[in-house]
Amino acid sequence: MFTGIIESVGHVKGLVKSGPDMALTIAVGKLDMSDVQLGDSIAVNGVCLTVTKYDAASFSADVSVESLSRTALAGLQIGWAVNLEKAVTPSTRLGGHLVSGHVDGTARLLSAEQQGSAWQYWFEAPAELAKYIAEKGSVTIDGISLTINEVDGAKFRLTIIPHTRAETTLIERNNGDLVNLEVDLIARYLERLMTASSEASPTDGVTLDLLAKSGFMK
Repeated sequence: MFTGIIESVGHVKGLVKSGPDMALTIAVGKLDMSDVQLGDSIAVNGVCLTVTKYDAASFSADVSVESLSRTALAGLQIGWAVNLEKAVTPSTRLGGHLVSGHVDGTARLLSAEQQGSAWQYWFEAPAELAKYIAEKGSVTIDGISLTINEVDGAKFRLTIIPHTRAETTLIERNNGDLVNLEVDLIARYLERLMTASSEASPTDGVTLDLLAKSGFMK
């Protein structure tokens, strides 16, 4: 579990593709590695990865084909900047919101425009995830906990303060870039609770659809 408060911007030091999977080595920048152990979780651009090797300045992790298919990690290149956050502990301040590190999909940056000291970023979510995007709700972009300020269909606007922009990879994002998107945990589980009861209810009568699903029809 994470908070979405980025602790460091690291850089891709090594990248090895092995079949459908990939092994990453990340130079951690200012991230404190003194309490890290093998098997710990570190979020890389919002994707929860397991530490397989580490030292004071870097760590390695394997990225499965599932993670590569759902996230923007497949597009990483040597030297690219990444947002880093270690998993929370019982004493961690929850300054952002509850973030699982299980990315739901990718969103596309449509525009970024400075207004006063802040920046207005417009993103577009995939159609299947747009229903979880709510005004004044929470969303995670590349591991950053952010508040949604405006929604227009599948498009949504985020107001980025100078500190957040300077201390994360948002400052390097360009129009058209894909970012990792994790929707709010509460919205996701609330939908499941609302639909689970109806899905588990017995069917009234025998229908052609029920027979087909049960294997009695081809």
